[in-house]
Amino acid sequence: MNNGLTELELENLRHIIGGHGMIANKLEAYAQNCTDPQLVSILQKDAQDAKAAQQKLMTFLG
Repeated sequence: MNNGLTELELENLRHIIGGHGMIANKLEAYAQNCTDPQLVSILQKDAQDAKAAQQKLMTFLG
């Protein structure tokens, strides 16, 4: 089920997935506190990209 990943690789993958989630949350918070519309747009897109990467990485867990 885990694509032949070792326990260490699974642990590292979980850590990376968590990091992407944290980055997405921080970028969303920055966007909410920003007043420059162009910067808000950039931050929101980067947050979406981080979430997408997180979801894609999660497919390797099982």
